[in-house]
Amino acid sequence: MRNVKLIALPLIFLVSGCVVEERGARGRGPEVAAEVPAPEVVVRVPPPAPVVEEVPAPRPGYVWAGGYWRWNGNRHEWVKGHWEAERAGYRYMQPHWDNVGGGWRFTAGVWVRG
Repeated sequence: MRNVKLIALPLIFLVSGCVVEERGARGRGPEVAAEVPAPEVVVRVPPPAPVVEEVPAPRPGYVWAGGYWRWNGNRHEWVKGHWEAERAGYRYMQPHWDNVGGGWRFTAGVWVRG
């Protein structure tokens, strides 16, 4: 039974087309305000075109975090935009996908100094 588990786990990742790597705030440099390590997701399936969302009127003390495509292990799912409370001395970097080495890497939204 143990051998079956050892074979099944790599097959699950291969079939899903997804690799998850742990990268904490330390891996991104001291300017990142993230306090909890965020997983880095790399998939072989490109995200669909962004959904056009109506951005609400500016809200004092908040920044609009736009919607994005999240990989659920099998496919991309749209996550609606939301308000993030401002952080003094920081700016918000929107979540995004980058094409890297034949795959697509997701970077979650983060607060950075500046």
